[in-house]
Amino acid sequence: MASSTFSFFFLTLLLLAVITAVTPCPPSERAALLAFKAALTEPYLGIFNTWNGTDCCGTWYGIACDPTTGHVTDVNLRGESQDPMFQKLGRSGYMTGKISPEICTLSNLTSLVVADWKAISGDIPACVTSLSSLRLLDLAGNRLTGQIPTDIGNIWSLSVLSLADNEISGEIPTSIVNLARLMHLDLSNNHLSGEIPYDFGKLRMLSRALLSGNQLTGSVPKSVSKMKRLADLDVSLNRLTGFIPVELGKMKVLSTLKLDGNSMTGPVPPTLLSNTGMGILNLSRNGFSGIIPDVFVADSYFMVLDLSFNNFSGRIPGSLSASKFMGHLDLSNNHLCGTIPIGSPFDHIDAASFSNNDCLCGNPLKTC
Repeated sequence: MASSTFSFFFLTLLLLAVITAVTPCPPSERAALLAFKAALTEPYLGIFNTWNGTDCCGTWYGIACDPTTGHVTDVNLRGESQDPMFQKLGRSGYMTGKISPEICTLSNLTSLVVADWKAISGDIPACVTSLSSLRLLDLAGNRLTGQIPTDIGNIWSLSVLSLADNEISGEIPTSIVNLARLMHLDLSNNHLSGEIPYDFGKLRMLSRALLSGNQLTGSVPKSVSKMKRLADLDVSLNRLTGFIPVELGKMKVLSTLKLDGNSMTGPVPPTLLSNTGMGILNLSRNGFSGIIPDVFVADSYFMVLDLSFNNFSGRIPGSLSASKFMGHLDLSNNHLCGTIPIGSPFDHIDAASFSNNDCLCGNPLKTC
C-alpha cells in the first residue's frame, strides 16, 4: 500500500513537472512583449501581426523560448534580413518608436536584437544591465541617443555588444572592462567622446574591437597588447593623439589595425611592419613621421598597407620587394624621396600610390 501511494505521489509530481515544463510564455512575459510592441511602429512588413494569441513561443515573429521552462529567451528582430517576409516585399525594415523598459522584465533573455530598423530612437533602457543571462545585445543601425548605460559591465555573461550606427554620446563606461566574456564589441559610428578606458586590455576574450567614427580622444591604451585574442582593432576616424604603442607590433593574433583619420604622431614601430600576421594596416591621415622601417620579410602578407597623408621621409624600403603579397599599397602625400624599387609588388601599383611626395622617381612616375 505504501509502495503504491509513493508511486502515485511520484507520478503526480512528474506529471506536474511535465505540465509546468511545456507551459510556454508566462502571462507576465507575454504582457512585457506586448508593452515592448506598443512602443514601436513597423508600418510596412507587418512583423507584429503575428504577435497575437497566448503562445508567444510558437508563432510570434522573432521570439524564442526555453523548451523546458517556457520562458522567453530570445528577442531577435533584424531590419536587414534574408527572411522570406523581407524578400517578398523587396525592402529592408523600417521602424520608429522607442525600446520600452518593459523588455527588462524578461529576466531569462539570452539575446536581445533590435537592429537595423533605421529610426528607432530614445535611450537604451538602463535596466538592460539587470539582464544577467544576456549573451548577445545588438541594437545597431537605429537612431538611439543618450549614453551607454553606466553599469553595462554588470551583464557578466555578455559575449557580443553591438551599438554601432546610432547617435549615442557620452563616454565609454569604465565598467565595460568588466565584461570578461566579451568577444565582439562594436561601438562604431556614434558620437562617443572621452578616452578609451586605460585598462581596456582587461577584455582578454575580445577578438574584435570596432570603435571607429566617433570623437574619442587620448591615446591607444598600452593595455591593448594584453588582449591575446584580439584580431581586429579599428579606432579610425576619431581624434586620437599620441604614439602607436610599441607593444602592438608584438601581438601575434592581431591581423587588422586601423588607426587612420586621427591626429597621432611619432614613428611607426618596426615590429608593426615585420609582424607576419598583420594583413590590413591603415595608418593614413595622421601625423606619423620618420623613415618607413626597412623590415619587411618574405612572409609579409599585406592585403592593405596604407601610409598615405603623413609626414614620412627618406626612401621607400627595399625590403618591400621581399613581401610574399602586397595587395593595396599607398605611400602618397608624404615626404619620400629616391628611386621607387623595381619588381613585385611595385610593378602592379599605379602612380597615384606614390604621388605628392618630395622627390620620388622611377616607374610608374617619371624617370630618375
